[in-house]
Amino acid sequence: MTSTLNAPTSEFEKRDRCAELPHRPRVLLGKMGLDGHDRGVKVIARALRDSGVHVIYSGLWQTPRSLAISARDEDCDVIAASMMSNSHLVLGPKLLDELKAVGRADLPVHMGGILPQEDIPKLKAAGIQACFTTGVGLLDIVEAAKSTVRDYPQVIPGANKTAQLARDLSLAHDGRPVRAEAPRRRPRRVIGVTGAPGAGKSTLVAQLAAEFTRRAQVSGDGNSTTAPMGRIAVVAFDPKSPITGGALLGDRLRVDFNRLDEAVYYRSLAIRGEDYHAIGDLIDLIGGAYDGPDAFDTLFIETVGAGQNETRIREHVDQTVVVLTPGMGDAVQMDKAGILEIADIFVCNKADHPNQNDLIRDLRDISGRRPILETVATHGKGVPELLDAVLALTPGR
Repeated sequence: MTSTLNAPTSEFEKRDRCAELPHRPRVLLGKMGLDGHDRGVKVIARALRDSGVHVIYSGLWQTPRSLAISARDEDCDVIAASMMSNSHLVLGPKLLDELKAVGRADLPVHMGGILPQEDIPKLKAAGIQACFTTGVGLLDIVEAAKSTVRDYPQVIPGANKTAQLARDLSLAHDGRPVRAEAPRRRPRRVIGVTGAPGAGKSTLVAQLAAEFTRRAQVSGDGNSTTAPMGRIAVVAFDPKSPITGGALLGDRLRVDFNRLDEAVYYRSLAIRGEDYHAIGDLIDLIGGAYDGPDAFDTLFIETVGAGQNETRIREHVDQTVVVLTPGMGDAVQMDKAGILEIADIFVCNKADHPNQNDLIRDLRDISGRRPILETVATHGKGVPELLDAVLALTPGR
């Protein structure tokens, strides 16, 4: 019998199957262990998205702890962990232990992949809510995800500060009342990162977060006096389907949470267009969540892949970084009104590609005194210099 996961994805009907639920299901998809194959999980991700689910894809080679941190910070309804490395009896229970450790022992875990039938009772006895073997239909997986959705309580029993912050953000983004006692304060610096789809914004933000954290850790060891204060948070917006209301939130897979652990708070959210209706609340809730050296003093907001006239993020941030890539257009494009006007810093990412010199020349014609930085985000090149430029423009209040 041919597995459903090997069937053409065009057979799956794109339709909103979640409209009647209290909120869109938020499903964290991740692959634990050393399995390097992701075709099957991508098929599942598309089926969930095409059913109206908000899918957070955390990528390959996740540890139980990195998945637990991601699920907590994203305020997921369920973790869907894929296993193909014959380590399910070890990693499954370990994931449950890590969820307890990070303050979300209540989150259900579904596990799928190559799971021997004789091991499924052991997994369920350990606390795994549902198990799926190869050949299970995509609609069955969608229905299982839907079954985990409950109306959001304002307060999560037994939650730590970060878990409660995640719930506060969910409520604010959904336009629901947030608990009155939730502390609010704008972070010392709020930086918008925008640019065309495919410009490398997610990779660049991930590299900036890693560099910021490295400096903060060095400062904490007493070896530096130049590191920025506090911790860093990221809010990453991705587009919501106009047909189903679903979304594929894949920005956090660029972040190495196996290494950064809880040093960075990262939240993915879906919007239509430039609908930043709750962004003020999101900013203030993140800034107020912690005090002192644990405070999120620096917040990066990554926009949906922006078009030429999408400039509204400028109204909500202190400084705006506009990311471009070689080959984006000629000098006439540079003179058109829109996104290039809102830049406080220009970044030529993928600066190792052809036409890089042409882009830099055209940017110099329009930038005035605004900085122009060159980066290759996939290799970390130019990232320390970019962070220096960002912090120089936004030293904090």
